[in-house]
Amino acid sequence: MHEFEIVNNFFSHLSKHNASALGLNDDVFFDKKKKMAISVDTYNVNTHFVDFKSPDLVIKKILRSSISDLICKGVKPKFYFISGSGNKRNFTKKNLLKISKSLKSEQKKYNISLCGGDTTFSNKLSFTITSLGYSNDIVYRNKSRLNDDIYVTGNLGDSFIGLQILRGKIKINSKMSKFFIKKYYKPDLQLKFLNYLLKLANTSIDISDGLIDDLKKMINRQNFSFHIFEEKIPVSKNLIQLIKIKKFKKLDITSRGDDYQILFTASPIKSRIIKKISNITGIKITKIGKIVSGKNRSKIINLKNKQIEAKNKGYIHQF
Repeated sequence: MHEFEIVNNFFSHLSKHNASALGLNDDVFFDKKKKMAISVDTYNVNTHFVDFKSPDLVIKKILRSSISDLICKGVKPKFYFISGSGNKRNFTKKNLLKISKSLKSEQKKYNISLCGGDTTFSNKLSFTITSLGYSNDIVYRNKSRLNDDIYVTGNLGDSFIGLQILRGKIKINSKMSKFFIKKYYKPDLQLKFLNYLLKLANTSIDISDGLIDDLKKMINRQNFSFHIFEEKIPVSKNLIQLIKIKKFKKLDITSRGDDYQILFTASPIKSRIIKKISNITGIKITKIGKIVSGKNRSKIINLKNKQIEAKNKGYIHQF
């Protein structure tokens, strides 16, 4: 079984009388009366991060990916709890000082505060982060409408390349390596767009598992499909250059996840205001496709107007 089968088959029924749990089918728990949103994420070595040689960077990545769950819902993160499982090889004084310093820097950057957590001994290194924020409302999953435009913030694919470099699977010059590795460890979270998201988006999700896979999750309980145009998928200048050098396929690189950009849909009548907000905030916001009737198949269309497939549609935990 994969992770979603486990949730749907064994745990969804436990939350059916709790409307705030959102059917265990969203990024967060949201209590509308208390205006409170909560997300929980666990990160394991060799699965969510390569190693622990740079604990200061690892902790930045996992904290940002955790609060991204709130940001993509239109919620400003306020507090976080962190639990760590490891041993004396991982939690040396040197490493703990680096982690502490890094968390302090992230707290200042995002105006968030540590509120608690737990530490346990384990031979397997892992962290669990619970993020909490307050909002009058959120942007839910499965609220897209027929003919909605599909948008994504920022660029896709840089983080995946950074991961491949760290794994030794891609070798490029030092300057480009530093760029991609930085994007892997320090994803750009679109905090400035947060206040606009609630007014513009019909539905949203952050891109953690991959563009195609997360798009499917965003509309998974609706009788809709999507049409995505490959040439519209936003990529950085460095990635454009690398794709040419290595002859990579753009769709395969940009559908692998770890981007933590906001994927959302909005009514076509809001396209002009979205473009204006993009200019005001300096945030790259790109229209990449459209929501269509479920009678049509979901597809990705290339420059030659031909349907193409991604070799890897995203990351799913298999058990």
